[in-house]
Amino acid sequence: MHSHWTARPETAADIDAVRDIVLAAFDTPLEADLVDALRADEAWIDGLSHVTTDADGTLVGHALLTRCRIDDVPALCLAPVAVHPDHQGQGAGAVAIRSALEAARELGEDFVTVLGHHAYYPRFGFERAAAHRIRAPFDVPEEALMALSLRAAPLPPGTIHYAKPFGI
Repeated sequence: MHSHWTARPETAADIDAVRDIVLAAFDTPLEADLVDALRADEAWIDGLSHVTTDADGTLVGHALLTRCRIDDVPALCLAPVAVHPDHQGQGAGAVAIRSALEAARELGEDFVTVLGHHAYYPRFGFERAAAHRIRAPFDVPEEALMALSLRAAPLPPGTIHYAKPFGI
């Protein structure tokens, strides 16, 4: 773990650096293009795109929460999460995720979903979505789809409806 990571909400001045981080973290530009499309979508919520910086203030990580629904219940989708390859495995992603989740809690949000690695996301409180009868609108390994209640309220059952830029 790196002890000098700081997380904060993204600013307009961070947009290019966030795109560079996401481009570097993934094999294709699809995730970076998704972030750009989400910024222009109604699913975007100001204050829920968080960046991680190093001790010098250089951006190294990013976590994004945008609006989705579980059937008709408002929820958030955590995606994508990206860390520049030079800093992966050092806790920068975790700092951005925790910061974004806390900001969502402060905004009064209740539920968050994530499609990701089953061994990584439970450290943030995520549980298998299937245990709460939450499903994706496409086939996905059960252990990869997870959900979190930010306020200890019961997670609502239903199908996740993603923002249009996800193309689902």
